[in-house]
Amino acid sequence: MSGRPRPSVALSIKLCALEDIPDGTAKGFTVDEASEEGEEVEIFVVRLGEAVHGYRNFCPHIGSPLDWKPDSFMSDDGKLLRCATHGALFRPEDGYCVEGPCEGDSLRRVEVILKDGEVVLTGLASRS
Repeated sequence: MSGRPRPSVALSIKLCALEDIPDGTAKGFTVDEASEEGEEVEIFVVRLGEAVHGYRNFCPHIGSPLDWKPDSFMSDDGKLLRCATHGALFRPEDGYCVEGPCEGDSLRRVEVILKDGEVVLTGLASRS
């Protein structure tokens, strides 16, 4: 393995309507055949007003999913993303960990866009 980052997988997968993700919350998805290996990939999308941000659903600390129950990604005050396993807190706009065992690390971003009121997955970073 060369250590160079591999390019994202080109995608165009409709995930849901924007209105299906209430403002200030996040929604998880399992995407089939979204990786180069053709395996299922767990992701989530957080909505901040009319902006959406997508991430792989695993904590950089030990790789566990962030949500302990479906779509439970937000901290109690609704301002940050929270890992249910160890309580790490991440900024929803960029996935940067501001508190917890992986402080200073970031969630792995996936590329999502809004197109005609739909949230669309357009790219998925490969495992490095």
